Amino acid sequence: MGVVLPVLFALFAAFSNALATVLQRRAALTVPQSEGFRFGLVLDLLRRPVWVAGILAVIAAGAGQAAALATGALALVQPLFVLELPLALLMASLLTRQRLPGALWLAVAGVVAGLGVALVAASPAGNRTDVPAERWVVALLACAVIVALLTVAGLRRPPGRSRAGCLGAATAVCYALTAALMKSSVHVLDDQGIGAFLTTWETYAFGASGICALLLLEHAMQGGPLVASQPALTLGDASISIALGVVLYEEHLRSGWWLLPQLLGVALVCAGVFALARAGEDTP
Repeated sequence: MGVVLPVLFALFAAFSNALATVLQRRAALTVPQSEGFRFGLVLDLLRRPVWVAGILAVIAAGAGQAAALATGALALVQPLFVLELPLALLMASLLTRQRLPGALWLAVAGVVAGLGVALVAASPAGNRTDVPAERWVVALLACAVIVALLTVAGLRRPPGRSRAGCLGAATAVCYALTAALMKSSVHVLDDQGIGAFLTTWETYAFGASGICALLLLEHAMQGGPLVASQPALTLGDASISIALGVVLYEEHLRSGWWLLPQLLGVALVCAGVFALARAGEDTP
């Protein structure tokens, strides 16, 4: 049950996030496109019931993610969110009543198989609950600088692949950092109760990071094609989360000859994600 429980919680969260992505994308395409970073975008979206439904799905996903992070390694839980893309595409095809061609089913199979091979080969282990303050300082500063650079680079470009890719990558960093902070605060809740949870800095930090991720996600969706933003978001979240798991929580991955199946799995996932993102361009 040490692996099964966090995997089940993570799969529930991935399903909820996929539903949220479909609903939020449909809502984001109904509001005027902004040239720069516009906080009023969320106010416009709040008037769309579809977007509100997407936010409720995000809340459900957050609950599932918190449960998964409380019971499993960050390097195990977050890569499972790669499944959001095939799930979102399947949901979108159901909503529009469009049948997916065989090539896309093959891409879905590639993502699922590649993710399974990579995770089994890597066998992420470790679930420490305390992180030294100096590690948090380095991680927070590094993530903040990367997000700022990617956001500025994206907003300086006209709508298109470069803009969407940069904003998608910035969103991925925020998602990964949010998960790392959430893992710490959830352990505080589990060990010390609700009072400590409401007073620890990690709780408010992951809330702030999550809000930044939400704002960046909406701008990434508007900024350009899905084929640019979604791979950066999906693959970036998984890879940065693994790095944060290793650096912050001292999680361990298999090395040696196990790297070969890990690389094979990653290659399958990447190929499948890019194929599905291209297909997503044709899905309303």
